[in-house]
Order: sequence, then structure tokens, then C-alpha cells
Amino acid sequence: MTAPLNRRRFIGQAATAGAGLAFGAAAAAAAEKTPGTAPITQRAATAAGRAASAWPISEQRDEDALISVLRSGKWGRTGAGGLRVKEFEAIFAERMRARFCVATSSGTTALLSALGALNIGPGDEVILPPYTFVATFNAITANFALPVFADVEADSFQVDPQKIAAAITSATRLLLPVHIGGTPCDLEAIATIGRTRQITLLEDACQSLTAEWRGHPIGTHGIGGCFSFQASKNLTAGEGGAVLTNDEAFAHQVYNFHTPGGGKPGASWGRSANYRLTEFQAALLLTQYTRFEAQQTQRTENATYLATLLQKIGGIAPARIPSGCNRSGWHLFMMRYDAREFAGLPRAKFIQALAKDRVAASSGYTSLNLSNHVKALAANPHYQRIYGVDTMARWVARNHCPVNDRVIEEAVWLGQTTLLESRQEMERIAEVIVGVKKRAGDLAKA
Repeated sequence: MTAPLNRRRFIGQAATAGAGLAFGAAAAAAAEKTPGTAPITQRAATAAGRAASAWPISEQRDEDALISVLRSGKWGRTGAGGLRVKEFEAIFAERMRARFCVATSSGTTALLSALGALNIGPGDEVILPPYTFVATFNAITANFALPVFADVEADSFQVDPQKIAAAITSATRLLLPVHIGGTPCDLEAIATIGRTRQITLLEDACQSLTAEWRGHPIGTHGIGGCFSFQASKNLTAGEGGAVLTNDEAFAHQVYNFHTPGGGKPGASWGRSANYRLTEFQAALLLTQYTRFEAQQTQRTENATYLATLLQKIGGIAPARIPSGCNRSGWHLFMMRYDAREFAGLPRAKFIQALAKDRVAASSGYTSLNLSNHVKALAANPHYQRIYGVDTMARWVARNHCPVNDRVIEEAVWLGQTTLLESRQEMERIAEVIVGVKKRAGDLAKA
């Protein structure tokens, strides 16, 4: 007979299950690297013998919020559901200065809901950067549209507006730039391209909560923006997402796509899904949000300070912040590593040396556009039927991104949890890198 589920037992079981999932994810990541993904920085920290700031952070209020939803019997937003999802949507929209917010089950389903609302489909081309998580690509192919990669800027890691303009064809239906690492790409230039060419702009802002472009939060510089609350994100419920917009008709279409049967005004495209956020996730987001602003302030202060320290070290180039960005979301601290300035020390050995000195770093993304996952699309029989065998063969060559290839080889990341450490830790990180540089010749020979 199963023992009665009391509050203490519920939390204990949840914690045990979460630990199992974490170890499973680490083992899977070690066994096989998914295209367009990066090593887990928390795992790197553990391997380095030092736990970076524990993430996610949970307190009594988080436990109380989950128990409250459990006991309410109102676990979803539909029917006689609870009010936490609606409360979070209102708070998030207000924080990001957007008129409308539709919460979803993940950042990926936020993208899927937005593309579904726009009725992106077969025959349409969608432009995206190659330096992004694979979910951006997958959201496009889930609609049988054709992803077209536009190369990046080496110094900022962000998509290059000029390469976006060059990739546009008569079939281009959507510009899908990604704000990588928490920092906005050049929204002014990209929005101008969209307006001039009459192509819709949708922001993939999954890593960039609170980021601002020329004083206005990201997410509403085009038709809308998609956000993620996945486990590694600066605001998290394990999974979760949202679509922001100032366009009421688009908000209704997103809502209707993300829930079976819709319910909001507007014509149907004959397609929808079930991508709803649960009351449990919303409850966690609401309690996590009570700490979020203070955490973001700390990340910003530490990232700014660390950048000033690392800029003084030859061979280390922190990612350039575009001039229009007056606030980054600092999901990642990204830099480029020049092995020539470190006596030819390979990047992998550089990262290993950092780990031995208890600095958790990773090499960042792999080459999404060159991955087997992406290349397989050319042989997909559905795509060959829609676009033609010859077009798909040419598509592989069309996705050549030489700048991104170089960035992939030089990138080094520090995760957002590192930016929650002390100011003194930022100084120690810089000192460790200086020390590695002094020993680089010997390390390269080892």
C-alpha cells in the first residue's frame, strides 16, 4: 500500500527524481553531443572540483507554491483551472513592456506557436543564424519550411544583418534572428531590412530575458518574441516559455495555436497543438521571479567588471556588445580565445587548465549548419518532394558560413551561474587566465 503523500514526502521524492534526471542528462551529454548544443557548464564546474553557484535556486516559498497548486486541484489553465499562468503572463508582459503574453510549455513550443500563428509552412524560407541552439532550426523544420542560415559577426557572435539581407529570396517569409548569450543582435538594422523588404521579423529571445535595445526591452521590435524558462535559463521552472507581442491579432493567433480548440477571436489556419504552461510551472516562475531582478543586477555588474579585466589579456576577446544594446540579459559570458597568444595552446587544453584551477568553462556550440542533423534534411523525402532534389542539394552549399566556422573554433563560455559569484571571484578568474597564459608553453607540450 502506498504511504499517504504528505508535504515532506512529496518534496523529498521530487528532489530525488530531479537528481536522477540531472545525472542522466550529464551522462547523455557525455556520450553524445547534440548538434547546436554546448557542454553543460554546471557539469564542468563539478568536474573542476568546485560547484559554481547552485542552480536552480529553491527556497521554502518555491516548495509552498508547488504544494499550494497540488492541493488546489487546479493544475492547468483551462476550464475551471487556476490563475497562476494568467498572473505570470501579466507580470512578464509588464516587465518586458509588451501588451500581450502567451505562456507556453517551453521555449521551443513558444517558437512553434509563433510560427504556427504566422502559418509558416511548406515553400516558405526562414532566415536564422547558425550560432544558435538546435531548437531554432527544429521549429522551422517542424513546419516543413526551409531554414536558411545567415552568417554571424565574429566579434559579437550575433547574426550579421548584411548576411541576412543577402540571404533573402522571393520565398523568404520570416526573419528569425537569435539574441545569443543574452545580448541583442542589431535589431535596428534587421528591423529595417524587414520593413524595407516587407518580411516579418520574429525574435528568438530564449536566452535574453531583460535585454534591451535602445532603451526598450527585446521581444516586440518585430511581430513578437519567444522566450524560454528551461532549467539553465536565468529565470526557470525547469521548462517553460512565452511569446510576447504588441499585436493583438497575432496574440490571439498564438493563443489559439497553443491550445486545442482556440477560443480567441480570429480566423483559424486549420492547425493547432497543445503547448500550454501548467499551473505548477507558473507557480515556480512567480516565486523564482521574486529573486530574479536582484540576480540580474549581480550578473550585469560581474559581467561588466569581468569584461574590463579580460580585455587586458592578449588573446582573450570578450564578445562585443552592439552599440544599440544598453542592457544584456547575461545568460552567457562569451569570449574568443586566440591560441597564438597562448603559445599555441589548443583551446581544449586551455579549458582543461581553467578547470584544474576551479574555473568552469565550455567551448560553446558545435557547428549547427554542418551537423549531420541539419545535412540530413537534404535527403528527407518530404523536403525533396516539396522543394525538389536539386534545390535541396544546392541548399547544403547555400548554408556555408565561414565566419561561424571560425567562431566555433575560438569560442569560450562562462555560464550565468558564474556571474552570480562574488566580485572577488571575477578577479580570481582573470588571475587564473593570466596564470594559464604564463604556463601556456609548458601546457602545450604536456
